[in-house]
Amino acid sequence: MTRKKKIAILTGGGDVPGLNACIKQVVWRAIQEGYEVLGLRKGWESLSAYKVGEPEWNAPWLMPLGWDEVRTKDRHGGTFLHSSRTNPAMVREEDIFDHVKQPGMEYPADITDHVVAALEDMEVDALIPIGGDDTLSYAARLHETGFPIMAVPKTMDNDVYGTDYCIGFSTAITGSVDAITQLRTPIGSHERIGVIELFGRNSGETALIVSYLAGVNRSIISEVPFNMEHLAEMLKQDKMDNPSNYALMTISEGATELEGEIHQTGEEDAYGHQKLGGIGKHTSDMVKKLAGSDMMYQSLAYLMRCGAPDALDRMVAMNFANLAMDFLIAGKSGYMTGLQDGKYIAVPLQSIIGGIKRVDVDRFYDVEHYRPNVKNVSGMPMFLT
Repeated sequence: MTRKKKIAILTGGGDVPGLNACIKQVVWRAIQEGYEVLGLRKGWESLSAYKVGEPEWNAPWLMPLGWDEVRTKDRHGGTFLHSSRTNPAMVREEDIFDHVKQPGMEYPADITDHVVAALEDMEVDALIPIGGDDTLSYAARLHETGFPIMAVPKTMDNDVYGTDYCIGFSTAITGSVDAITQLRTPIGSHERIGVIELFGRNSGETALIVSYLAGVNRSIISEVPFNMEHLAEMLKQDKMDNPSNYALMTISEGATELEGEIHQTGEEDAYGHQKLGGIGKHTSDMVKKLAGSDMMYQSLAYLMRCGAPDALDRMVAMNFANLAMDFLIAGKSGYMTGLQDGKYIAVPLQSIIGGIKRVDVDRFYDVEHYRPNVKNVSGMPMFLT
């Protein structure tokens, strides 16, 4: 008897709204086409931990997926498969599982051979990883071995190279704009200057679009180092010019002062990143001294990735799932789903490590006045990327 083809699916990195909708659509489409689907829990950790011939050990990382398992999952945010920031191409000695260690192994270790062996032992015919540039950079590494992969981009920073849009971006923007609108109440009532810190390590697109839509006075993005004295002076004037006597600014967590360093703490993760955060509080403290104003600081942080996906993220997540399945059914692999110029496309997976995606500062940002500078949008994509 010929066995059914099997697709595995995983989510890696930070969670965003829309992941569950994507997973559900993959499963639904796979069932229609006669495939089995295996959910890999905790991202790449599931494959790093796998033991050949040890079903009891492997059980916590594996989840067979049928209609009953995914039927209602798209109504919720996050990822029911859970996630991790494991990088099988660079595993530290303290993180590697004992059964994966080999004599003379150098660290950080590339255990891709172990990952391939795990997938083969599970009789997986193709893998759909959903993630940001870190997660998908390892997908590109795994693809180099010849294993069939169709990747799906997600990140609320919208900074995966090769696509104009990533799952999670719209919901993060909508939630942030709503939060800033609500925060005008206490900031305005107390006649203060408000500093709102938003996620965004290397790309300031989230802060740029949010500040554009929310109509804040100033917006500091990751791409443009800023002068604290100049910022404070402008905010002080913004407050004076407002009949309600308050001002409001946003700042990316990855922003830096001129000649300054990024604010980050803690140990590096598997992809070499420390935890970001703190530039907003520092900016608030400094503006208070320089502008002589009472301040209100708020980091939106994980609130930006909470809740169910909006309609746009549902639409993109489901269509990315269908596109990934279209390619796998046609026998194609080694691609990432994407959107370019408003059209669904698939780009070679290796292209995601071939460039970086950042705000077009010259076109969309006023570097002197620290604010969006959006004009001449004819012919531009919906999110200006």
